[in-house]
Amino acid sequence: MAASSAEAPIQLEGVNHYFGAGALRKQILHGVSVELRAGEIVIVTGPSGSGKTTMLTLIGALRSAQEGSVRVLGEQLRGASPSTLERVRRDIGYIFQAHNLLDALSATQNVMLSLLLDRVSKRESRKRAREWLEAVGLGERLDHHPSQLSGGQRQRVAIARALAGSPRIVLADEPTASLDKQSGREVVDLMQGLARKQGVTVLLVTHDNRILDIADRIVHLEDGRLTTFTEHVTANTQHMMGMLARNNRKGDLQRRVAEAPAAELPGLLEQATHGAEEFLRVTELSQDDAFQSMFEEVLAAFTRRFGEEAGAERASVFLVDRARRELWLKLAQEEGGKPVDLRMPLDRGIAGHVATSGECLRVDDAYASPLFNPEVDRATGFKTRSVLCVPILDRGGEVFAVAQLLNKRGGAAFGAEDEARFREFARGLAPVLEAWARMGALEARRAELREVANTPPRAAV
Repeated sequence: MAASSAEAPIQLEGVNHYFGAGALRKQILHGVSVELRAGEIVIVTGPSGSGKTTMLTLIGALRSAQEGSVRVLGEQLRGASPSTLERVRRDIGYIFQAHNLLDALSATQNVMLSLLLDRVSKRESRKRAREWLEAVGLGERLDHHPSQLSGGQRQRVAIARALAGSPRIVLADEPTASLDKQSGREVVDLMQGLARKQGVTVLLVTHDNRILDIADRIVHLEDGRLTTFTEHVTANTQHMMGMLARNNRKGDLQRRVAEAPAAELPGLLEQATHGAEEFLRVTELSQDDAFQSMFEEVLAAFTRRFGEEAGAERASVFLVDRARRELWLKLAQEEGGKPVDLRMPLDRGIAGHVATSGECLRVDDAYASPLFNPEVDRATGFKTRSVLCVPILDRGGEVFAVAQLLNKRGGAAFGAEDEARFREFARGLAPVLEAWARMGALEARRAELREVANTPPRAAV
């Protein structure tokens, strides 16, 4: 039975999967449940060996479902007949790390072959093959054989082959792994265009942080268990609290952030994020001045380090004080490591515009922008050239902080990739920053109450 327009093209419920038998039997997937809607792009992240490729092959009708429900395009794949599996596979475009190209055929012929198997005429197959090869940047390699192409070019042939058949679903396993930055972006933009214009559902497994911005949703698979981004962020909270407290005694976490390889930074930020939700509930910790100081140091370390990785001269975080209609610049440094602590009107400056509009803003020439507030430069002695500023949302979806990068090194302006990475960083930072901000607000409120309590009553007039 064909899927109805209202039915999600991909529906997994309680899926378990095993490899091996007897004493060697190992469970790879544990109760995986997920639903993907038409036109949706979902990215799956997770460490190697977590079951990501296994999940893709089950959805792609390339592996038999063992336990649970796997419904794809309205068909139940568990226990399905060979003809049903073949029918489902005809509507899926596959992009896997192994290109699986036939070296005896040219690039055009490799793409044509998949169309001919779907009973598309030879003339139409050739036309579509050439169009898609040109779309992935291989217009000058149409007649080259795989052995005459680089690894990245072979991957693009495989991508053209997957997309040429007008699939309803695209399953991609590390599609940009062998592509350079520009080629990878072109490929995922093609997939995004398919999803938006033709309602194609895209499920993409990747370790490439450069393409996360195309996703409608990001889910995480680890040890065979699938979680949402929010669940992943809030897991292992108590462990993180203890680690933060222990590490801060010697400043270990700050040093780890400053010295860690770039590839480890997302994991460190994720660890810090784990504890933030619990901090929002365990408000007694806000009475500890040392703990608040630790929180600020950790946040500042992450902010500075991300600025370095983004090639920016400065990275800052502003807190939004709506009661006073002010922005509070808390996490920043001047030359020599001197901390900056400034307040400015909420209705002024680029950061103020982002805080009030909720929109990201890239400015190539700060002093040419009518939004720029030069008072901060005068106060800090810094000369701003280019700016990248993104809002940070609290759990209620309100802007409660703003993150800002200043001056791309080398004189270049911040680009779309910088913006995508900075948005992702801001999302990861939000729970930790919100916890710290709330702790500070609670302590400020306590100080106000203590001041009121200690003020002698005024004499009656």
